[in-house]
Amino acid sequence: MQFLKGFLWIGLVIHFCVFMTFASFGSQGKKNAKEDPKTVEVRDHKGGQQLYGKHCATCHGEDRFGRMGPALIPETLRRVKPAEAKDLITNGRPLTQMPGFKATLSIEDIAALSDYIYSPVSGNPDWTLKDIEQSHKVLGQPGKQGDKPQHTAALPNMFVVVEAGDHHVTILDGDRMHPLARIKTPFALHGGPKFSQDGRFVFMVSRDGWVSRLDMFQLKMTAEIRAGLNSRNLALSADGRFVMVANYLPATLTVLDAETLRPIKVIEVKNAKGVNSRVSAVYTVPNRSSFVAALKDFPEIWEVSYSDSPDSSFYKGVVHDYSKESGEPIKVDRFAIRAMDLPMILDDFFFDPDFYNIIGASRDGGKAGVFSLIAGRSIATIDVPGLPHLGSGISWERDGKVLMASPNLSEGVISIIELGTWKVLKRIETAGPGFFIRSHENSKYAWADAFMSKKKDTIYIIDKQKLEVVKELTPIPGKTAAHIEFTKDGRFALLSIWEDDGMLIVYDAEKLTEVKRLPMKKPVGKYNVFNKTHYSSGTSR
Repeated sequence: MQFLKGFLWIGLVIHFCVFMTFASFGSQGKKNAKEDPKTVEVRDHKGGQQLYGKHCATCHGEDRFGRMGPALIPETLRRVKPAEAKDLITNGRPLTQMPGFKATLSIEDIAALSDYIYSPVSGNPDWTLKDIEQSHKVLGQPGKQGDKPQHTAALPNMFVVVEAGDHHVTILDGDRMHPLARIKTPFALHGGPKFSQDGRFVFMVSRDGWVSRLDMFQLKMTAEIRAGLNSRNLALSADGRFVMVANYLPATLTVLDAETLRPIKVIEVKNAKGVNSRVSAVYTVPNRSSFVAALKDFPEIWEVSYSDSPDSSFYKGVVHDYSKESGEPIKVDRFAIRAMDLPMILDDFFFDPDFYNIIGASRDGGKAGVFSLIAGRSIATIDVPGLPHLGSGISWERDGKVLMASPNLSEGVISIIELGTWKVLKRIETAGPGFFIRSHENSKYAWADAFMSKKKDTIYIIDKQKLEVVKELTPIPGKTAAHIEFTKDGRFALLSIWEDDGMLIVYDAEKLTEVKRLPMKKPVGKYNVFNKTHYSSGTSR
């Protein structure tokens, strides 16, 4: 399971680390805090807009609808009070790359920026089905893609490597550890790529809503479309027919035809009270022929069916179980919505291996909830410290029980939880907050990073049966080490050096020794075809 992302916290760092990117800018002149309202309005649109255009537009878009950073408009800032926004600009945000600017920006500059991002945007922030349709592009020569690979690599062991340094993906032959192609992508891909079940096609989405379809046979993009203005991630239906995109702006779920990327439907995300919500992330649930979406602004999760059959698990569930007295047949409604109330807003969650239950975490931290997709309700609470990054969780068997492990975004701890009893068996301490943990069914180890700590160059190797750290690796001292992905057979582990002058380092997963280095531009993630299409318990879904 991938993220956010929301990740969805599968993209937490990218989401918050670019909330504002500023260079040093001189004071616009000291002013009395008790200004005339008319003066403030003039300052908002001249001083604030000038500051925004010069220092923020690259990440957040000239129209403020978002790019790599989130949209900065009233609709997306309603959960952030103006005082909090000023504090973020002034002091930065802990555990992210968002710095404080109290030493370089005046109080008046900060106030002008804060006021400006809360001002209404010029133009319509909606992105309609017609807008989406008009953005559709067919790339290459339709009908001439061919059905035979233009390379000799074995498709199941190929990797897609996302290089954030210059917005490319590298297609890697996982048997020979040899790059096959390097392909330009839209700006700031976000969330993990999703593969068709046969592994041939890859679907990716950028922060500013562009969805791309990549052909792994031809090593070329075949189509692209803008599904939203500020998007979080996407999911591909298990039958390969539909792509669903989670949007922050507008507050929608966009459904695309997976073969052509043409839009099918835009679903407005709104509760019974008429309140709209941004969508943190969306995932596919293969055994229910449905998507599940995490909502950002009210405590619900949505399950959206894509089935054509009344015999699907979705239609046999609690919500669509018609009474025997009525005698009415089940009416199949493709993209029917099942809204489930929750005791808290979920920013991140993990599916158990059978996709029956969700473990969800709230930004408030300190606990996680377990929610049954079958019953449509909460069934347990788990005592976990800080803010677990459940979207990066993995699972494995031990002594006849299924365990899951989650890193933590605010504390140096990895929580080991027994599924079914929902008890925390152990907390493994690390040097500080981490972002990813990965393993493989054929490996006895789990690999975890300390991405947001002083030891960001450290990887913890955890014995999955002993539940203890057996080794600490420091691939390159001082360089950020993160995001492991295994080859199809689990023999090798690929690690990212998360720097602009970074690389992939290939390790023997049993001996824990280095095998090879491949230079790359900030490789933020790598994704193996087989592991992703077979829902490996050692990687995100």
